[in-house]
Amino acid sequence: MDDTQPAERIRSVLLRGLWRDAIDGWGAPGALDQLPAARRLLAAGADVDDLVRLVRAVAYEAVFATLDVLDEAAPCTTRTRSAAGWSWRRPRTDRRPGRLSPGCTKTC
Repeated sequence: MDDTQPAERIRSVLLRGLWRDAIDGWGAPGALDQLPAARRLLAAGADVDDLVRLVRAVAYEAVFATLDVLDEAAPCTTRTRSAAGWSWRRPRTDRRPGRLSPGCTKTC
């Protein structure tokens, strides 16, 4: 396994969860109800689909800006840590997939 595979796996797991929850989650019924500004706009006659597209676009930009910041650091020579201090860790008590966790135990 080369050194890029764990990084790609981390990116894939992170992106899949962020896309599902932070971006697509805004299309769920009632999702806009948690935003007072969205409630006011809807009450004033704004189109719900337009607002969903707007908040999804904002979430998309925030997610990808965050991923860009995480990617800015050069990767370490180890397979599971990045220079930004993130590591791929597997839970000890179950067989769920690993997860991205902050904090390297060694300096990269």
